[in-house]
Amino acid sequence: MLKKNERTLRPATAMVHGGTVRSGFGETSEALFLTQGFVYASAEAAEARFKGEEPGFIYSRYGNPTTRMFEERMMALEGAEDARATASGMAAVAAALQCQVQAGDHIVSSRALFGSCRYVVETMLGRAGVTSTFVDGRDLAAWRAAVRPETKVFFMETPTNPTLEIVDIAAVAEIAHEVGAVVVVDNVFATPMQQKPLELGADVVVYSATKHIDGQGRCLGGVILSSKEWIDKNLHEYFRHTGPSLSPFNAWTLLKGLETLPLRVACQTKSAGTVADHLALSPLVSKVLYPGRADHPDAAVIAKQMTGGSTLVAFELAGGKEAAFRFSNALEIVKISNNLGDAKSLITHPATTTHKNLTPEVRAELGISDGLLRLSLGLEDIDDLLEDIDAALAAI
Repeated sequence: MLKKNERTLRPATAMVHGGTVRSGFGETSEALFLTQGFVYASAEAAEARFKGEEPGFIYSRYGNPTTRMFEERMMALEGAEDARATASGMAAVAAALQCQVQAGDHIVSSRALFGSCRYVVETMLGRAGVTSTFVDGRDLAAWRAAVRPETKVFFMETPTNPTLEIVDIAAVAEIAHEVGAVVVVDNVFATPMQQKPLELGADVVVYSATKHIDGQGRCLGGVILSSKEWIDKNLHEYFRHTGPSLSPFNAWTLLKGLETLPLRVACQTKSAGTVADHLALSPLVSKVLYPGRADHPDAAVIAKQMTGGSTLVAFELAGGKEAAFRFSNALEIVKISNNLGDAKSLITHPATTTHKNLTPEVRAELGISDGLLRLSLGLEDIDDLLEDIDAALAAI
């Protein structure tokens, strides 16, 4: 369990020590408990644990010592009362939404979403009788106009994938709470180092821990953070019975990733800002979108809710898909991959990968043109990255 002072530790310290529980061996690194079940001293003890009268673990689908350490460390970083770790980021999104809605309910969502997130809201929940309305997340009037008597949830990504739009979390949360709706924020692109949705009024925060939290391309994971009341009421039983739980091995790997999260995000953010400014100077680049630049359309909101500009840059090449493919194929250090938040710099073409299932009309509405590329900055030397980018621009 979290010690009393762990929520007040500064992030770098909390990411090294938060949530650590040592066995009788006194190990330095967190122990890895690869076990499915747990034994009890007596039948009476088993009964008491199942009834919730005695603390302890029952089954690793419900909870595991290593997984709980990861949850506790994320709670210390996020300032959350409770958390549940999941097998992937999409498991976190699906569980956070599905556990609190039923047929006849309505969700209002920002229209700029990762393709799989949109599928969960629009298609999967739609099949279960949950309706949804997609709005321009930056338009507060649109959020308010979309509300119905049956609206239960507001859902958003910010910054958005892939165009890095920013939603005013505090303002949207105020609208949601006026009608009793729960605010769920996917905070992957900002990371918990640069944005604190719970402090801004969100009720639930979800992460793909696969991204910056692991940060080295090793494993999948996700996490849902909220108040203990919300998790007990909505997520606890759903989680136990549907089994989206994180494996202990992946939890241990993610604990190791968290130890260096502040260092990695700071370095990647600095590189992202430098690359964004560099790309803006090229006549081959028609648009650069980076939350750390003064020319970002949502700069005023960024200034009040983010402490950094993200580790990603979106930019548009004037030559469309042909130019985007030539540029990507000419890169040597930066690798083509649809992942992000890795120690390696990665680039993807959203229109043909992460957002390919959207109709051309929806992609146009979201600003995902054929020339748009999403670049996730890694930990390489910045001069090597700039030289790689310049060579790729020359190849166009």
